[in-house]
Amino acid sequence: MSAKAGHFLAKALGIDPTSNPPSDPHDGPALPDQTGTYVELEPTAGEWLRGLIPSGRQVGQYFYSMFPFLHWIMSYNLQWFIGDLIAGVTVGAVVIPQGMAYAILAKLPAEYGLYSSFMGVLIYWFFATSKDITIGPVAVMSTLVGTIIIDVQAKYPDVEATTIAQALAIICGAIVTFIGLFRLGFIVDFIPLPAITAFMTGSAINVCAGQVKTVLGETASFSTRGATYEVIINTLKYLPTSQMDAAMGLTALAMLYAIRSACNYGSRKKPQKAKLFFFISTLRTVFVILFYTMISAAVNLHRRNNPAFKLLGKVPYGFQHAGVPKINADIIKTFASELPAAVIVLVIEHIAISKSFGRVNNYTINPSQEFIAIGIANLLGPFLGGYPATGSFSRTAIKAKSGVRTPLAGVITAIIVLLAIYALPALFFYIPSSSLSAVIIHAVGDLIAPPSTLYQFWRVSPLDALICFIGIIVIIFSTIEIGIYCTICLSLAVLLFRIAKARGQFLGHVQIHSVIGDHLLEETGSKEFNPASQLSSSDYKQSSSRKIFLPLAHTDGSNPTVPVIQPAPGVFIYRVSEGFNYPNANHYTDYLVQHIFESTRRTNPSLYARPGDRPWNDPGPRKPKPEAEDPSAQLPVLRAIILDFSAVNNVDVTSVQNLIDVRNQLDRYAAPDRVAWHFAHINSRWTKRALAAAGFGRPAQGSPVPPIFSVADVSEFPAVPKRVSDIESQADSLVEGGEPISKQAAGADDKTSGILSIREMDEARRTKATAIPPRGEYQRAVVTGGNWPFFHIDLTSALDSAVAGISDHPAKAHAS
Repeated sequence: MSAKAGHFLAKALGIDPTSNPPSDPHDGPALPDQTGTYVELEPTAGEWLRGLIPSGRQVGQYFYSMFPFLHWIMSYNLQWFIGDLIAGVTVGAVVIPQGMAYAILAKLPAEYGLYSSFMGVLIYWFFATSKDITIGPVAVMSTLVGTIIIDVQAKYPDVEATTIAQALAIICGAIVTFIGLFRLGFIVDFIPLPAITAFMTGSAINVCAGQVKTVLGETASFSTRGATYEVIINTLKYLPTSQMDAAMGLTALAMLYAIRSACNYGSRKKPQKAKLFFFISTLRTVFVILFYTMISAAVNLHRRNNPAFKLLGKVPYGFQHAGVPKINADIIKTFASELPAAVIVLVIEHIAISKSFGRVNNYTINPSQEFIAIGIANLLGPFLGGYPATGSFSRTAIKAKSGVRTPLAGVITAIIVLLAIYALPALFFYIPSSSLSAVIIHAVGDLIAPPSTLYQFWRVSPLDALICFIGIIVIIFSTIEIGIYCTICLSLAVLLFRIAKARGQFLGHVQIHSVIGDHLLEETGSKEFNPASQLSSSDYKQSSSRKIFLPLAHTDGSNPTVPVIQPAPGVFIYRVSEGFNYPNANHYTDYLVQHIFESTRRTNPSLYARPGDRPWNDPGPRKPKPEAEDPSAQLPVLRAIILDFSAVNNVDVTSVQNLIDVRNQLDRYAAPDRVAWHFAHINSRWTKRALAAAGFGRPAQGSPVPPIFSVADVSEFPAVPKRVSDIESQADSLVEGGEPISKQAAGADDKTSGILSIREMDEARRTKATAIPPRGEYQRAVVTGGNWPFFHIDLTSALDSAVAGISDHPAKAHAS
């Protein structure tokens, strides 16, 4: 009934479903004896839709994958705990001073940095796929939050900075969580490494420049939120206004670098004590802050109201600001334009760091799951007073080198931060602000890419190095947000340009030999290679001579002295290099047609009897030369085109229509003959369906040329049962190891064996047959579908078929 309804609807709409039916392989020439038939059916829209609907098992796996800790928590042991304890305590000691410093950078009280640090590390481990990453306040995000707070307060002076920061955290967290829940984490792959490097380097320079004023204690009133170059100029301009804070800031910065340099030197000189030097270097921030806090307390103990230099000030005990965040629609509208940049900053550094450490430590992260972890941490953080937090490069590096074993180390860090919130606020009062700024400069200094990185980019891709450099310059002379947009847009523009201007290559063949030492590799052994046997590589026959295909112009860098032979007169092999879709299809075919017109002659020169019959764009020579004097008369006529689709994963309507137009154009050029189109290395069934719908894949109507098929010897291989999906996708009447599936095995009513008809194949697909009959008499199997003889398994078979089409056509052979 459904088939009848479909035919009736097609007739009502003027659609002819039989205009391009799949050919029956039995209509063509018979295959050799003992060779089974294979019909490849087109994929259907229903099959595609069924692939989109998740099964119950996949739904269960989705929810199970949302909590990765379930995969390893039951295997937790004492050895893991010791590693996590050391790493958690180490990171906890570092995150306390950094968190408070970054909160001040975000124009917030210092305690908000502790709240964000606590919630980040406490929540992340539930959803983490990285054992190394540490969630918390970071310099770049804090700088962006501070800028947004300043902009919003300029319009709404009565709104508190904390309210703005918490609203930003919730909105960004919701966006990132949505992306993660729908498993759209792949979008980060559109942000290339040069853009990430430019963002991190430019942002680090921006942050460092903005902190110099506080380190020097300059009293002049100028903004540190403007363009980096302006901040540097103003800092140098107002150097005479520096106060006593410079002594606490510059010496702290010098001490941080001195301790790190000394520890690195000690590790090189005494490798056996490298672990000790590592922990000393890691805890240098804690040592320096404690040291300068002691000096500050001794100096300012009796002058709290008039300190000698600027202090951090009072930090309240506990979670004094816990509660439901206030979200105002007007406030959200004010910073809505900054949300894209905020979301990018929230995820770009985190994903880049987690991927990098995952590769180093031999595990793989799930970007979508990391989005969920970041999003939920930022959704829940504001309820305890947190502001936007993400992965930190410096703390992640410390955590990894400390020997962390699982994400549970974050709970240890959370305990350390919690103790600091309740036990150390009285000590925090005396921390010098300039020393905290020195900590920020020291922490973000490692994010600045050294010149060697840019040089490596230049060696790999000069254009990417240029994009990275442009991104850094834009950030320095404008803002971080503009720099992010600029580098991403430039990278995408370059990608689209490369795709749109991709140029194919015309190939020829070369006969090559394998050489060992100073002699040719001759045929060795007497046994054919059989993967089912346990033969070594030296037991099967190796041929010293084989045919390969290279670009005619040696554009791949092959030796230009090696002659590449044109396949055959009038036969062209054209390799598509970067996919075949609507952006580049026209560029490919323009070059194809241009080269063919330059390398061939029209099949029938007398097609236009009078000059006025010629088209305006092909007027021909003013004074036709005799055929003996015309150099173009020596050129071959166009016979066949072979397209190498090894780089093509899918096609679209535009690209296929472009091929149809080119086919029609070249058929007029080759009239009264028709050009044969062969395709090699098609990797997608949907691509075959699209090309077949356009009339490709089969010989022209009435063509006397028998198609050439590639067959495989399957006589020595054991029969392997087919899965249901294989039978569905591969015609349901597949040759199983050289034997066609019987009607009985396919679920048909007829008990007799034989090849199924198209109707019976559809019935077999619906019944999802899986039974496999005995092998029978067939010793060889067709590799590709007999219904599409011009879709070839490789270039060699495509070329053989194209040349056979010429040699079996007397007129063509004579003309060539």
